[in-house]
Amino acid sequence: MPVDRLVVIPTYNEVENLELVVGAVRQHGYRVLIVDDGSPDGTGDVADTLAAHEPGAVGVLHRTTKSGLGPAYSAGFARGIAEGAAVLCEMDADFSHDPASLPALMAALDAGADVVIGSRYVPGGGVDNWPWHRRALSRSGNRYAAFMLRVPIKDMTAGFRAFSAAALEQLQPETCEAAGYGFQVEMAWRAHLAGLTVKEVPITFRDRVRGESKMDARIAIEAMVLVTRWGLGRLVGRLPWTPDADRSPTSV
Repeated sequence: MPVDRLVVIPTYNEVENLELVVGAVRQHGYRVLIVDDGSPDGTGDVADTLAAHEPGAVGVLHRTTKSGLGPAYSAGFARGIAEGAAVLCEMDADFSHDPASLPALMAALDAGADVVIGSRYVPGGGVDNWPWHRRALSRSGNRYAAFMLRVPIKDMTAGFRAFSAAALEQLQPETCEAAGYGFQVEMAWRAHLAGLTVKEVPITFRDRVRGESKMDARIAIEAMVLVTRWGLGRLVGRLPWTPDADRSPTSV
């Protein structure tokens, strides 16, 4: 019986990209769940149209407020698992993550990994069209997170990932503290703490061509503050999460 593979795509004001990216994912035969955080530009309406054209293959989860990347993914994962997905991927809607790389992530999961990260910072990976200072900031942020948390993952902030449903249920994303891109760091750290098999496969990250970036200073500061606090807590044996933690959500 074929494995049910779902790609979760969070959106906020992605009306220029959504139809194209969903079409590119669907070319590989994967189901899509669009998680829209009340986009005022009509993204949610486009999502509904796409779902109506491919019922069962494209789904939509409408959320009323823009509460961050972490809560959006958590909600999407919960919906996907409830609907029977055995493999769940996360990717951006703006083509910074190439849908053509999805089969490589899936293959690594099929080969035995619990979590697969599309990585810019392993051999064969890279970034296109970034100025040197942005490359330096990304590299240093990843190295800082890996050092503070003692995690042997090269791309802690990567947002192109695949999980088995069993891994997600163990990682409890609904209890994550980070709302922004720190969510990616937190999930990678949890996977390491849980002893899951994490595989990094090389991908090339490309800057968006259409639409506006959602990254801002507040998101970067949140990630830096949380990583610092988690790292200092680790030194004194105070981990914010353990694999046997209860499932009570942590407020942000």
